[in-house]
Amino acid sequence: MQALQIHAGARARQRLRERGLQPEDVRVIAGAAGGPKGLVLNPLDQLLFGRWLADTTHTVHLVGASIGAWRMVCATLDDPAAALQRLATDYIEQRYDSVPGRGTLAKQMSEIFGARLREHFEGHEAQALGHARYRLHVFTSLGRGLLKREGRVRTPLGYLGAFTTNLVSRRAMGGWLQRVIFSDQREPLPFHLHDYRTHQVPLTPDNLSPAVLASCSIPFLLAAVHDIPGAPRGAYWDGGITDYHLHLDYASMADGLVLYPHFQRHLVPGWLDKALKHRHRASERLANVVVLAPHPEWVKTLPNGKLPDRSDFKAYGTDAEGRMRAWRSALAHSRQLADEFEQLATQSSIDALPLS
Repeated sequence: MQALQIHAGARARQRLRERGLQPEDVRVIAGAAGGPKGLVLNPLDQLLFGRWLADTTHTVHLVGASIGAWRMVCATLDDPAAALQRLATDYIEQRYDSVPGRGTLAKQMSEIFGARLREHFEGHEAQALGHARYRLHVFTSLGRGLLKREGRVRTPLGYLGAFTTNLVSRRAMGGWLQRVIFSDQREPLPFHLHDYRTHQVPLTPDNLSPAVLASCSIPFLLAAVHDIPGAPRGAYWDGGITDYHLHLDYASMADGLVLYPHFQRHLVPGWLDKALKHRHRASERLANVVVLAPHPEWVKTLPNGKLPDRSDFKAYGTDAEGRMRAWRSALAHSRQLADEFEQLATQSSIDALPLS
């Protein structure tokens, strides 16, 4: 069964028909939030960053939120394939011992997860921020108003306000949550950010790990990260809250393509938009985007007939080993995505499916 599907915007489909997919055409690579779902992209990531893009000489901007940010930082290290393999191993083997009678506390989870990220990145900041070709951009969400600080009462009330406001207007949600991007200081992002309240902060060795931790800090599951060095003071949460699948104005780029390895073909703008199906449709902003996504029928062949996701923690309960076996099996099956991309990338013409 075919595992990989390619969907593309109108400009990108024309380019693919004329010359196939060439590494030198890629100007941006995006990494979405989505937790364990991103595991199925790991072999494809290893191929893209370990071999396919290895001989290019032009600048490529890497944009990521949540696990997508973690993936993109791994891509900037000296041995990206090894770093990405370690990400998959550590993500699969994560486990959190609950406090009797109280469950697993967000603070404890943040401490464990933060320590894991520091193991990956501390001491390697120069590699991530000094890569000859890659420019890293980590997306986070900064609370405003009630959400400026985390609290037992103010956080639920603040997110209720954000949820209600978002039902009316995604842009208006900027009154509760601001997009803050920690960006490589050498070059700005090559596309516009006028769609949503945005603040950009220089990415430095001091704020790299805190920014990635913040980008992965799911509200109510992990604690917010407060007062990141060099950034506006306040509480920072998962970058996927404001930019779940990074549905950005890529079409405003002067040239080139956006390559988007994704676990589904739809790009959902924000985390609070998941139930708002009318916001999942493609837009003109995605005209130059190429999405690499698993075929829905192939997904049904994975353990439990679906992608790994956070519901597996509850479904498997105390059977952590059972969950790990299922996730390892999904990871092994997803090698097919990389194999099919490697064959596809040799073609001089590609007929991509339209984004919808």
